[in-house]
Amino acid sequence: METGGATEIASVPATRVGRVVGRVRGRRPGPTLVCVAGIHGNEPAGVLGAQRVIPSLNGGDDHIRGEFLALAGNREALSRRSRFVDEDLNRIWQSSRIQTLLQREPGSTEEKELQELVGELQAASAGARGPVFVIDLHTTSSHGGAFATVSDTLPNRAFAMRIPTPLVLGLEELVEGTMLGYMGSKGYVVAGFESGQHDDPGSVDRAEAALWIALSAAGLIKEEKFPEVGQSRRLLAEGTRELPRAVEMRYRRGLQPGDGFRMRPGYRNFQLVAEGEVVASDADGDIRAPETARMLMPLYQSQGEDGFFIVRDFSRLWLTLSWLLRFLRLDRAVHLLPGVSRHPTRPDTLVVDRRVARWYALQLFHLLGFRRHLEEEDRLVVVRRSHDR
Repeated sequence: METGGATEIASVPATRVGRVVGRVRGRRPGPTLVCVAGIHGNEPAGVLGAQRVIPSLNGGDDHIRGEFLALAGNREALSRRSRFVDEDLNRIWQSSRIQTLLQREPGSTEEKELQELVGELQAASAGARGPVFVIDLHTTSSHGGAFATVSDTLPNRAFAMRIPTPLVLGLEELVEGTMLGYMGSKGYVVAGFESGQHDDPGSVDRAEAALWIALSAAGLIKEEKFPEVGQSRRLLAEGTRELPRAVEMRYRRGLQPGDGFRMRPGYRNFQLVAEGEVVASDADGDIRAPETARMLMPLYQSQGEDGFFIVRDFSRLWLTLSWLLRFLRLDRAVHLLPGVSRHPTRPDTLVVDRRVARWYALQLFHLLGFRRHLEEEDRLVVVRRSHDR
């Protein structure tokens, strides 16, 4: 754990919380916003943020359309203040595993949590009186700016960009089995939000702020009826004023059991690092930054599968261009380029022969709404993200 002078969130009880943190159902039909907080048990700030929002909403039923539901993620791990008990709950949301799990007894603590969460999410979807939005609240072991994450579809991006913090693109290409990836594949509008360092009381404030903005962005409330929305926007904007509006993932340092990974102290989210800079070490020696860019989520805790990420600024011009290209549906014609062909059996999948199309950058396919599926020396396979309309 980083020793940066953080004050512990002492108000989080080391006891089991209920699965449903709170629920507010407006009298009028409208969207459903589901908040999942604490999917990692050492990240309680989102639970506390949701607990603050619920009472304020309860008094304004006449001004709420649809429903707000806040769920606790890994209840057992939250009671222990550990990231997980048996396995990472935010790495096991594979459709095949969930389908099997719904027909058998859970084999681990996290499978039991997953089974219950899926049941709650399915019930919320079945009872929805409008579109369904999902926001997943997290914190990091390092200090630094708050940020939002999405699987980069246009609806997800529009939802997340209402939150005035940096937007991280491309995380789903490097991290598999997340709740947001699974929920996004079902057609829901989804976003993640990292509100700060685990034990920083300000992380609770920022998690609460993200929820107020999400409630407005999803269409459950109007800002003129709830001044908390404007206050929240100002709070988050002030804390990230010097940071880029969007960044893209460039590199993930994955970890293996027993590799002795140790992050060098003092790194923060979005801190600039130089190519070749020694940022960590493991049993094989020094680990250096692969390029000049920004550090994200350096690991300062005992549990975790990700040592650190490297991200690069992504300009507003490219954000606008990608929206235009997708709006014009140019993804339907990209297979006509030399060296690019449709996959023979998989829809929305392209195969790129790098010996022919060596000048096509992966970023081109990102702009068109494709994500990297498989990368080999001579072949790149990309898949168009589902529900990118």
